[in-house]
Amino acid sequence: MRKHWSLLLCLLTLGMAGCAGQPPDNLGVRDGRLAPCPESPNCVSSQESDEVHGMEPLAIPLPPERAQELLLEVLQEMPRAKIVTTEPGYVRAEFRSRIFRFVDDVEFYFDKEAGLLHYRSASRLGRSDLGVNRDRMVTILGKLLEKMDGEKAGE
Repeated sequence: MRKHWSLLLCLLTLGMAGCAGQPPDNLGVRDGRLAPCPESPNCVSSQESDEVHGMEPLAIPLPPERAQELLLEVLQEMPRAKIVTTEPGYVRAEFRSRIFRFVDDVEFYFDKEAGLLHYRSASRLGRSDLGVNRDRMVTILGKLLEKMDGEKAGE
């Protein structure tokens, strides 16, 4: 009996490790744009215009460098978030689901000329995310706005 539990535990561990998948090779900013969302509904982006994937970009009332610092603070405070890439004007993070450890790729692009923050959040695997990516972006942007408003009020 003990042998069967050990085998089951090993299989579950290997199965859950496979839920992470590999990061897509199209992440990053190219010609001022993040990667387009796939047709599946498990992706949102401020650079998409359709009802399923589209969200509004965020106006940045602070210098982009400071807004990026505040964004990094927000991401560091979030559970199961890992900041993967930080470059001037660009941040990429990975979020893991609590139980099955699925990975979502989240990107942020600070468009200095337009004074906007563009973003994309997409599941690596599966088709539906039950609105998790959209909810996550609403949460992150809300927390970032609070931090930026607090900083502006302190000026």
